[in-house]
Amino acid sequence: MRAGMVIEGRFPSLNDYVDAERANRNVGAKMKRRETARAEAAAIAQGLPRFAGPVAVRFLWVEPNRRRDLDNVAFAKKFVLDGLVAAGVLENDGQRHVVALQDSFEVDPANPRVMVEVMDVDPRR
Repeated sequence: MRAGMVIEGRFPSLNDYVDAERANRNVGAKMKRRETARAEAAAIAQGLPRFAGPVAVRFLWVEPNRRRDLDNVAFAKKFVLDGLVAAGVLENDGQRHVVALQDSFEVDPANPRVMVEVMDVDPRR
């Protein structure tokens, strides 16, 4: 099975999250809850099915420009994976359940977004 979703806009970077945590622990926790809830809402609204076995997850990070380092952008997969768990799409996001992650990057100034694809993986792999 294979399913995908689109999350409009862009997520905070690792630098944004670290700055929030350093400013006030509660600010960082609030950011984490807000961004996880955004991913959860997208998964529910777009009707992603439940995946029972191990999965691979592909991310296409579409940024408005090339200003942010790719590792800072891809840090947001934490929010997305936790949102998929909260939405019931994934049972868990540990290594027994998510066995592969792939990141790709593009630029679209008019439509920043994250495209997420979840795919079943053969458990004997």
